[in-house]
Amino acid sequence: MFSVSFPSYPAHFYKLRTKMAELLLDSDIRMWVILPIVLISLLFGLVRHYATILLTNDTEPTIEQIKDGQVLVRSRHLREHAGFIPNEAFLIRKHYFNHAETGYFKSQQRTAPNPLNAMGDPGMAMEMLKGTVTNVLPMILIGGWINLTFAGFIATKVPFPLTLKFKVMLQRGVELKTLSASWVSSMSWYFLNVFGLRSIYSLILGGDNAADQMRQMAQQMSFQGPGMAKQNFVQLFKDEWEALQVVQHTDDLEKVEEEVMAVSGTLTPLTDPTMKKAF
Repeated sequence: MFSVSFPSYPAHFYKLRTKMAELLLDSDIRMWVILPIVLISLLFGLVRHYATILLTNDTEPTIEQIKDGQVLVRSRHLREHAGFIPNEAFLIRKHYFNHAETGYFKSQQRTAPNPLNAMGDPGMAMEMLKGTVTNVLPMILIGGWINLTFAGFIATKVPFPLTLKFKVMLQRGVELKTLSASWVSSMSWYFLNVFGLRSIYSLILGGDNAADQMRQMAQQMSFQGPGMAKQNFVQLFKDEWEALQVVQHTDDLEKVEEEVMAVSGTLTPLTDPTMKKAF
């Protein structure tokens, strides 16, 4: 008979291991690591926004593009406020936009821009180069400087447990296998700020801003940034025609006189039997 005996450790050993699982961050990390990275990311986005405005050459739209844009706006207003006009007026306007032969969305022939043609356009190549200078290059330089300055710092911790697959994303620059995946390194904290300050940028600069890194990169990949590709009115006309085609007219002002008279209180509504006898 063989017997296997396991070594027994004192009780204070297990208490020590439990305490070692939790880290206590220095309060100076908040002032000298977390807040500086947030401010650098925020200022970087603001500078990128104004630099993009200065370097972008906005092309003036043609008369045809302005006309098509106004027609789309009128059609959208017709769909949204169809109930405030009579049925005959709605059908006349819908016939003007959606008639199979003479409707504006069917009769106007527009050519869709080809994104592949933009590769051979020198102006388009210059716009792409400006986008690279204002977006990718500063991000690489500032990211390298932050990695050099704040390397090896544990910045913060997320308030919920995560699996080990998140260690690669949240603990860049910190190679500790025993560290919990909930801790965030300084380099990962920078990337989280770069891609997570959209609400702050929208609050300061408005919704249509050039500080959003993700939107700028998506526009460059699809050739839809400022001064790049033209609007595809062929697809816009098709989408608006389909949206207007399914709209059914409903009279929202059918009993508006009775509702106004009932709310005012000074006049008797027409639903009153005594009022109907008078008529």
